[in-house]
Amino acid sequence: MKAEKNQKKVAFLQLFCIFFLLIAFVLTSSMILFMTYLRNSMEISWDDANIRIAAIVTFGNVFFLSLICAAVDTLRRKLTVERPVRRIIEGAQKVMDGDLSARIEPVRGVDAGFNAIIDYFNRMVEELSGMETLRTDFIANVSHELKTPLAVIQNYGSLLQQPNLPEEERKDYARTVTNASQRLASLITNILKLNKLENQQIYPKKERFDLGEQLCECLLTFENAWEAKELEIETEIEDGVTVESDPELLSLVWNNLFSNAIKFTEPGGMVGLKLYKDAGHAVVEVSDTGCGISPEVGAHIFEKFYQGDTSHATQGNGLGLALVKRVVDIIGGEIGVKSELGKGTTFTVKIKTTGGSKHE
Repeated sequence: MKAEKNQKKVAFLQLFCIFFLLIAFVLTSSMILFMTYLRNSMEISWDDANIRIAAIVTFGNVFFLSLICAAVDTLRRKLTVERPVRRIIEGAQKVMDGDLSARIEPVRGVDAGFNAIIDYFNRMVEELSGMETLRTDFIANVSHELKTPLAVIQNYGSLLQQPNLPEEERKDYARTVTNASQRLASLITNILKLNKLENQQIYPKKERFDLGEQLCECLLTFENAWEAKELEIETEIEDGVTVESDPELLSLVWNNLFSNAIKFTEPGGMVGLKLYKDAGHAVVEVSDTGCGISPEVGAHIFEKFYQGDTSHATQGNGLGLALVKRVVDIIGGEIGVKSELGKGTTFTVKIKTTGGSKHE
């Protein structure tokens, strides 16, 4: 505090000296010109006592004018510069101390640039606050999602240690442990992938390829799953739809969409795949006749760990669609969803086409 006061005193003295020298130069120059004129026209001697008195008075005027100008400028700086700067510093200090609710009120009567800085500061803190909330929710959700399969593994692992356990029960317990460990591995893999995507540690490697062929290959990997549920698969794939994108990242999108469509469609239902060109874009529609999504759930399905239907909580970890959304954003595409409760859901992905065959 003492050092700050000393700095202000030094700044005031520097300001005073600047004004003093400036005013003294202006007045001295004026006086020399004036006295030269008088001497030439009226033959007044430089040794005249009146001139000496006038010089002393002029010096006093310069001193007091410099003092007044320095004081006025100091007050101006205090009101128009130091006041908004002090508010910004206080707000920044609160944020540094962890208070992300801190906001700075605009200052009246100052340069518009300071209020622009304050506005950007408030917006920055608001973004930081949102990120902190997401981080806290992410940690809480990860902890919960990790705890569930670990608890299953621990409980059924203890049951497997029982002596004289029937062979059938032992197989069931072992199968449950295996499923829980697979879910845990899937969760960790998705977290790592999502972290790399969000931190731009995965960069798209563009390659020209036939999108229809890739979609068919991805869909065929789920053949056992749809046959087990006796689902009807309807495909409508336009030939020669070529894109220039990252095939590995896109396969992540299709695998997640196909997996969800099959997972949430009741046995005997239908899963559809459609590919066509539209205004320079390849449009992929993945539809199902499952339980559907309400508008409230649909507004949040691309958020991390969001699960609208808690009855399916054991079948996923809420990261699949977050991965899909992030991948689509990275490759410069668009994704949307249309759904109706009890009738099914359709996910639509748009990607820019290359306008020709991959063999061209």
